[in-house]
Amino acid sequence: MTVKKTAVLGAGSWGTTYAAVIADAGFPVTLWARRSEVAEEINTAHTNSRYLGERRLPELLTATSDDIAAVTDAEVIVLAVPAQTLRANLSRWRPHLRPGVRLVSLMKGIEVETGKRMSEVIAEVAQVETTQIAVVSGPNLAREIADQQPTATVVASESIETAEVVAELSANAYFRPYTNTDVVGVEMGGAVKNVIALSVGIADGQRLGDNSKASIITRGLAETSRLAVAMGAEAHTLSGLAGLGDLVATCASPLSRNRTFGRHLGEGMSLEDVIAHTSQTAEGVKSAPAVLALGKKYGVDLPITEAVCAVLAGKLRVDELSALLLSRKRKHEGPTA
Repeated sequence: MTVKKTAVLGAGSWGTTYAAVIADAGFPVTLWARRSEVAEEINTAHTNSRYLGERRLPELLTATSDDIAAVTDAEVIVLAVPAQTLRANLSRWRPHLRPGVRLVSLMKGIEVETGKRMSEVIAEVAQVETTQIAVVSGPNLAREIADQQPTATVVASESIETAEVVAELSANAYFRPYTNTDVVGVEMGGAVKNVIALSVGIADGQRLGDNSKASIITRGLAETSRLAVAMGAEAHTLSGLAGLGDLVATCASPLSRNRTFGRHLGEGMSLEDVIAHTSQTAEGVKSAPAVLALGKKYGVDLPITEAVCAVLAGKLRVDELSALLLSRKRKHEGPTA
């Protein structure tokens, strides 16, 4: 494969890690960092200490704080900015995109104001064909991957050729990408699991046991699947890496930002205090209302998402959340439940 220039935009934990994955696959990659001191640290010390501690980054990974230089002439651009900033950032970058560029989303969120998935925002703002867009999702806890622990992921695109290009760009000894053409299912699995992880974190903060948390995870998967399928996804996608795999990793791991955010809420911290206490984006906090709105749009019942939104809005106490979910009308557990 002959990709001459690849850029990753966003030097947070996942953006930096994915850039390292590409470099470890043998491809030079440019990482854009918003702060010049971060770019300088990456280029001189080969570390990004704020997000990845002292983990050493590959020599093929270089950084810049000049975003326009990063995107200019890039054949593959990986977008790793917070979901709610994508539209503004991409509007700035669009005039500098080369024709035929492939755009890759690492973002797991729903745009709050429009209810659009990240690939939909990319297509609209960048004015590119959907076949030029790919989405990477799955159990992608950045710090574990930065430690080169074996992991599998999904690269989804309407174009199998685009998916294969991105998969080859990131396939190395510890990172195994599978391709998929169900973009809706992959994106919705990644977005809704953040909301479910908030609920699991709240339960953990309340010192509820594994039975309670497993129940939330399982019903959360059913909730995610109902919505995704209603939006046109394939059901089997949600039982794979981008659905069940990502959900389990995000809900179970203390490395998960959303689970950690929820745990702080469950321990009694206010929403404002948790936001001040944590330094990274918990995408589920911002996406939850948008996910709930999608449920209403498609006529899908989302009880866990609804409860999380009520907690975030101050309408439901965290100690009421689990009882509310268990008090719902009993039903038969089947394919449509």
